[in-house]
Amino acid sequence: MAEKSYKSGFATLIGRPNVGKSTLMNHLIGQKIAITSNKPQTTRNRIQTVYTDEKGQIVFLDTPGIHKAKNKLGEYMVNVAERTLNEVDVILWLVEPSTFIGAGERHIVDQLKKTKTPVILIINKIDKVDKKEIIKYMDAYRKVYDFAEIIPVSALRSVNMDTVIESIFKYLPYGPQFYDEDTVTDQPQRQIVAEMIREKALRSLEEEIPHGIAVSIEKMTERKSKGGSICDIEATIICERDSHKGIIIGKGGQMLRRIGSQARRDIEDMLEEKVNLQLWVKVKKDWRDSDFMIKNFGYDKKDI
Repeated sequence: MAEKSYKSGFATLIGRPNVGKSTLMNHLIGQKIAITSNKPQTTRNRIQTVYTDEKGQIVFLDTPGIHKAKNKLGEYMVNVAERTLNEVDVILWLVEPSTFIGAGERHIVDQLKKTKTPVILIINKIDKVDKKEIIKYMDAYRKVYDFAEIIPVSALRSVNMDTVIESIFKYLPYGPQFYDEDTVTDQPQRQIVAEMIREKALRSLEEEIPHGIAVSIEKMTERKSKGGSICDIEATIICERDSHKGIIIGKGGQMLRRIGSQARRDIEDMLEEKVNLQLWVKVKKDWRDSDFMIKNFGYDKKDI
């Protein structure tokens, strides 16, 4: 493979909560890696996903949302997101189609102005608006920042995904790939499994449980069986209040069973084997403001 024609580099995806970052990532890569939920702040760590084709390799760092922090976990997420902007070759900023640029977007513009990294603006959800309006949205954003490119897409309907990939490659340096072709993510499987369980919990639970839940994988072992191998997983959902524990377990354990069976299907698809999943629920008050607890869930101490 000639290095002169092969490109490898890093891209990051930023945007306010709920603009469709995880959906875009899953459509670009073609596999479900980043978790999706209609509740903000579902993406916790820098999920690194890898896209490889004959042109080159793009390593995506999917940052937590850039927003004003409310607690220790929030500060951690913001620190990671803002530091990533200077570590990558190109930034993708995903926004919704609108001519109104609110305080959240302006906060992101302020962060982008501190970096020299080229920024591609991606206007998502264009399937939901009149095509004639798209030019107006592009113009509104052009006035607030000097973008390298602006691309309208629909992540949900896979519209313009090829254009996004081609544009990213323009800004990557020439060089050999960082990962093997079959690498899709460098996150340990345990972490992905934890995120899949957390996604199902967030989707199933009512609004009264905000983001005060984390998932800890206690055990993940494989054993042989007649029909192939089985992966035994024991996981604990950590919540902040006793009242939350009751809601997560549900009447007669119904809610916990529902979360478990939905998560098990996704985990089986990813591991390509049968999964025996056992879930518990524990209360650890104010874990989001505890250095020890945050570190315990895989967050890096220096980012807190």
